[in-house]
Amino acid sequence: MKFHRAQDFTGGQAWEALDIAEIDGATVRLHWTDKPYVWHVNDGAEVFVVVDGTVDMHTRIGGLESVQRMTAGDICYAEPGDEHLAAPDGPARVLVIERKGSV
Repeated sequence: MKFHRAQDFTGGQAWEALDIAEIDGATVRLHWTDKPYVWHVNDGAEVFVVVDGTVDMHTRIGGLESVQRMTAGDICYAEPGDEHLAAPDGPARVLVIERKGSV
């Protein structure tokens, strides 16, 4: 067994990741960030869990943008093709589960 304390992980750059596990072709990674990610569309499903901090999840559907504020314990499921951008409000730690190599 391995234990990780999310609050102790700090990356040297935004979206640096600590690989937790690979399970049946899916990766479980803890990310540290203090800057937004880029707008993107995943080619597979993604589960996004805020474990520390606050993240504004921006989404675009049919050209309309909306924002959902996420705090520790909040979970987002993005289906393949969902356009989104995660923007932390200060440092944040996020657990991301997705197919290995997903973009």
